[in-house]
Amino acid sequence: MIPWERLECAQVPGDGGEICLYRRGEEFSIRVNGHELMNSRSHGSEEALAELACERISGHGSPRILIGGLGMGFTLASSLKCLSPGARIVVSELVPAVVKWNRGPLAGLSGNPLQDSRVTVSETDVGQVLKQKKRAYDAILLDVDNGPEGLTREGNDRLYSQAGLETSFAALRPEGVLAVWSAAPDRAFARRLRRSGFDVDEVSVRARGSRGGGRHTIWIAVRGSGNCD
Repeated sequence: MIPWERLECAQVPGDGGEICLYRRGEEFSIRVNGHELMNSRSHGSEEALAELACERISGHGSPRILIGGLGMGFTLASSLKCLSPGARIVVSELVPAVVKWNRGPLAGLSGNPLQDSRVTVSETDVGQVLKQKKRAYDAILLDVDNGPEGLTREGNDRLYSQAGLETSFAALRPEGVLAVWSAAPDRAFARRLRRSGFDVDEVSVRARGSRGGGRHTIWIAVRGSGNCD
Protein backbone atom coordinates (compact mmCIF):
# COMPACT_ATOMS: atom_id res chain seq x y z
CA MET A 1 0.00 0.00 0.00
CA ILE A 2 1.19 3.51 -0.78
CA PRO A 3 2.28 5.27 2.44
CA TRP A 4 0.79 8.57 3.54
CA GLU A 5 2.85 11.66 2.68
CA ARG A 6 2.57 14.67 4.98
CA LEU A 7 2.31 17.73 2.74
CA GLU A 8 2.05 20.59 5.22
CA CYS A 9 1.13 21.44 8.81
CA ALA A 10 -0.05 24.61 10.55
CA GLN A 11 -1.07 25.72 14.01
CA VAL A 12 -4.75 26.03 14.83
CA PRO A 13 -5.45 29.53 16.21
CA GLY A 14 -6.88 29.96 19.67
CA ASP A 15 -6.79 26.64 21.49
CA GLY A 16 -3.71 25.56 19.54
CA GLY A 17 -2.93 22.16 18.16
CA GLU A 18 -1.52 21.15 14.83
CA ILE A 19 -3.52 20.61 11.65
CA CYS A 20 -1.86 18.64 8.86
CA LEU A 21 -2.64 17.77 5.25
CA TYR A 22 -1.71 14.28 4.04
CA ARG A 23 -1.79 12.62 0.62
CA ARG A 24 -1.72 8.98 -0.44
CA GLY A 25 -1.96 8.66 -4.20
CA GLU A 26 -5.17 10.48 -5.15
CA GLU A 27 -6.51 10.41 -1.58
CA PHE A 28 -6.20 13.32 0.87
CA SER A 29 -6.64 13.49 4.64
CA ILE A 30 -6.80 16.41 7.07
CA ARG A 31 -5.86 15.60 10.66
CA VAL A 32 -5.70 17.60 13.87
CA ASN A 33 -3.46 16.39 16.68
CA GLY A 34 -3.41 12.95 15.08
CA HIS A 35 -7.20 12.67 14.67
CA GLU A 36 -8.52 12.44 11.11
CA LEU A 37 -11.22 15.07 10.62
CA MET A 38 -11.92 14.42 6.97
CA ASN A 39 -10.92 12.24 4.06
CA SER A 40 -11.44 12.92 0.38
CA ARG A 41 -12.91 9.44 -0.14
CA SER A 42 -15.76 10.12 2.27
CA HIS A 43 -17.79 13.27 1.65
CA GLY A 44 -21.36 12.17 0.96
CA SER A 45 -22.65 13.42 4.30
CA GLU A 46 -20.96 16.81 3.82
CA GLU A 47 -22.76 17.15 0.49
CA ALA A 48 -26.02 16.05 2.10
CA LEU A 49 -25.63 18.84 4.67
CA ALA A 50 -25.83 21.39 1.87
CA GLU A 51 -28.54 19.60 -0.09
CA LEU A 52 -30.88 19.26 2.90
CA ALA A 53 -30.43 22.91 3.89
CA CYS A 54 -30.78 24.31 0.38
CA GLU A 55 -33.93 22.27 -0.20
CA ARG A 56 -35.60 24.19 2.64
CA ILE A 57 -34.81 27.59 1.08
CA SER A 58 -35.34 26.65 -2.57
CA GLY A 59 -37.95 29.37 -2.99
CA HIS A 60 -35.54 32.17 -2.16
CA GLY A 61 -34.32 34.04 -5.23
CA SER A 62 -31.21 35.57 -3.69
CA PRO A 63 -30.46 33.66 -0.49
CA ARG A 64 -27.65 34.55 1.89
CA ILE A 65 -25.77 31.58 3.32
CA LEU A 66 -23.09 31.22 6.00
CA ILE A 67 -20.95 28.07 6.04
CA GLY A 68 -18.90 27.42 9.15
CA GLY A 69 -15.92 25.24 8.26
CA LEU A 70 -14.44 24.93 4.76
CA GLY A 71 -13.01 21.43 5.12
CA MET A 72 -12.17 20.08 1.67
CA GLY A 73 -14.77 22.25 -0.02
CA PHE A 74 -17.45 19.59 -0.61
CA THR A 75 -20.21 21.32 1.38
CA LEU A 76 -19.48 24.60 -0.38
CA ALA A 77 -19.45 22.97 -3.82
CA SER A 78 -22.73 21.18 -3.14
CA SER A 79 -24.33 24.45 -1.97
CA LEU A 80 -23.27 26.23 -5.14
CA LYS A 81 -24.85 23.51 -7.27
CA CYS A 82 -28.15 23.89 -5.43
CA LEU A 83 -28.36 27.68 -5.22
CA SER A 84 -29.39 30.34 -7.71
CA PRO A 85 -27.01 32.75 -9.46
CA GLY A 86 -28.21 35.46 -7.08
CA ALA A 87 -27.08 33.56 -3.99
CA ARG A 88 -24.23 34.80 -1.83
CA ILE A 89 -22.20 32.52 0.44
CA VAL A 90 -19.82 33.50 3.22
CA VAL A 91 -17.42 30.72 4.23
CA SER A 92 -15.95 31.19 7.69
CA GLU A 93 -12.74 29.21 8.15
CA LEU A 94 -10.60 29.75 11.22
CA VAL A 95 -7.39 28.20 9.86
CA PRO A 96 -5.78 30.15 6.99
CA ALA A 97 -3.84 27.05 5.92
CA VAL A 98 -7.11 25.24 5.14
CA VAL A 99 -8.09 28.06 2.78
CA LYS A 100 -4.64 27.86 1.19
CA TRP A 101 -4.94 24.10 0.69
CA ASN A 102 -8.36 24.55 -0.93
CA ARG A 103 -6.82 26.97 -3.40
CA GLY A 104 -3.93 24.58 -3.98
CA PRO A 105 -3.72 20.76 -3.76
CA LEU A 106 -7.37 20.27 -2.73
CA ALA A 107 -8.87 22.65 -5.30
CA GLY A 108 -9.72 20.06 -7.92
CA LEU A 109 -11.44 17.64 -5.54
CA SER A 110 -14.69 19.59 -5.45
CA GLY A 111 -14.35 21.63 -8.65
CA ASN A 112 -12.61 24.76 -7.38
CA PRO A 113 -15.61 26.23 -5.52
CA LEU A 114 -13.60 29.12 -4.05
CA GLN A 115 -13.32 30.54 -7.57
CA ASP A 116 -17.08 31.05 -7.79
CA SER A 117 -17.99 34.75 -7.71
CA ARG A 118 -20.82 34.06 -5.26
CA VAL A 119 -18.35 33.06 -2.54
CA THR A 120 -16.60 35.24 0.05
CA VAL A 121 -14.08 33.75 2.47
CA SER A 122 -13.70 35.06 6.02
CA GLU A 123 -10.67 33.69 7.88
CA THR A 124 -12.44 34.11 11.19
CA ASP A 125 -14.06 31.93 13.85
CA VAL A 126 -17.64 31.38 12.70
CA GLY A 127 -18.82 32.11 16.24
CA GLN A 128 -17.59 35.67 15.82
CA VAL A 129 -19.21 36.02 12.40
CA LEU A 130 -22.54 34.92 13.82
CA LYS A 131 -22.46 37.70 16.41
CA GLN A 132 -21.94 40.46 13.85
CA LYS A 133 -25.45 40.67 12.37
CA LYS A 134 -28.99 39.69 13.28
CA ARG A 135 -31.44 38.28 10.75
CA ALA A 136 -28.69 38.23 8.14
CA TYR A 137 -28.86 34.69 6.72
CA ASP A 138 -31.39 32.40 5.12
CA ALA A 139 -29.28 29.38 6.06
CA ILE A 140 -26.35 28.63 8.34
CA LEU A 141 -24.42 25.41 7.77
CA LEU A 142 -22.10 24.25 10.54
CA ASP A 143 -19.51 21.55 9.90
CA VAL A 144 -17.02 22.43 12.60
CA ASP A 145 -14.87 19.83 14.36
CA ASN A 146 -16.77 16.51 14.69
CA GLY A 147 -20.04 18.18 15.65
CA PRO A 148 -21.40 18.95 19.13
CA GLU A 149 -19.02 16.41 20.69
CA GLY A 150 -15.90 17.93 19.15
CA LEU A 151 -12.46 16.38 19.25
CA THR A 152 -10.08 19.22 18.62
CA ARG A 153 -10.98 22.62 20.07
CA GLU A 154 -12.73 23.33 23.34
CA GLY A 155 -13.76 26.67 21.85
CA ASN A 156 -16.02 24.82 19.41
CA ASP A 157 -18.15 23.70 22.35
CA ARG A 158 -19.39 27.29 22.69
CA LEU A 159 -20.77 27.16 19.18
CA TYR A 160 -23.00 24.21 20.08
CA SER A 161 -23.94 25.41 23.57
CA GLN A 162 -27.31 26.90 24.45
CA ALA A 163 -25.88 30.41 24.14
CA GLY A 164 -24.23 29.55 20.83
CA LEU A 165 -27.45 28.18 19.37
CA GLU A 166 -29.34 31.28 20.48
CA THR A 167 -26.74 33.35 18.62
CA SER A 168 -27.34 31.29 15.48
CA PHE A 169 -31.09 31.70 15.95
CA ALA A 170 -30.73 35.48 16.09
CA ALA A 171 -28.53 35.51 12.98
CA LEU A 172 -31.20 33.77 10.89
CA ARG A 173 -34.06 35.39 9.06
CA PRO A 174 -37.61 34.11 9.77
CA GLU A 175 -38.00 30.59 8.33
CA GLY A 176 -34.20 30.42 8.12
CA VAL A 177 -32.41 27.09 8.47
CA LEU A 178 -29.61 26.03 10.77
CA ALA A 179 -28.05 22.79 9.44
CA VAL A 180 -25.53 21.02 11.66
CA TRP A 181 -23.28 18.06 10.73
CA SER A 182 -22.21 15.56 13.36
CA ALA A 183 -20.25 12.31 13.38
CA ALA A 184 -22.86 10.79 15.70
CA PRO A 185 -26.34 11.38 17.19
CA ASP A 186 -26.60 13.57 20.27
CA ARG A 187 -29.94 13.72 22.12
CA ALA A 188 -28.81 16.50 24.43
CA PHE A 189 -27.89 18.68 21.46
CA ALA A 190 -31.26 18.08 19.81
CA ARG A 191 -32.96 19.19 23.03
CA ARG A 192 -30.84 22.36 23.11
CA LEU A 193 -31.90 23.15 19.56
CA ARG A 194 -35.56 22.91 20.52
CA ARG A 195 -35.06 24.99 23.66
CA SER A 196 -33.50 27.67 21.46
CA GLY A 197 -36.76 27.98 19.51
CA PHE A 198 -36.07 25.78 16.49
CA ASP A 199 -38.31 23.20 14.84
CA VAL A 200 -35.95 20.26 14.44
CA ASP A 201 -35.57 17.30 12.09
CA GLU A 202 -32.77 14.78 12.64
CA VAL A 203 -31.55 12.97 9.52
CA SER A 204 -29.18 10.00 9.31
CA VAL A 205 -27.01 10.00 6.19
CA ARG A 206 -24.26 7.80 4.80
CA ALA A 207 -20.68 9.01 4.96
CA ARG A 208 -20.14 8.09 1.30
CA GLY A 209 -23.62 8.89 0.06
CA SER A 210 -24.96 6.26 -2.34
CA ARG A 211 -21.74 4.26 -1.86
CA GLY A 212 -22.65 3.57 1.77
CA GLY A 213 -20.16 3.96 4.59
CA GLY A 214 -20.83 4.78 8.22
CA ARG A 215 -23.77 6.87 9.35
CA HIS A 216 -23.53 10.52 10.26
CA THR A 217 -26.19 12.83 11.66
CA ILE A 218 -27.53 16.09 10.29
CA TRP A 219 -29.94 18.33 12.17
CA ILE A 220 -32.16 20.63 10.13
CA ALA A 221 -33.41 23.30 12.53
CA VAL A 222 -35.86 25.91 11.25
CA ARG A 223 -36.54 29.28 12.80
CA GLY A 224 -40.29 29.76 12.61
CA SER A 225 -41.75 33.04 11.37
CA GLY A 226 -43.53 33.52 14.67
CA ASN A 227 -40.37 33.33 16.77
CA CYS A 228 -38.78 36.50 18.03
CA ASP A 229 -35.35 37.39 19.41
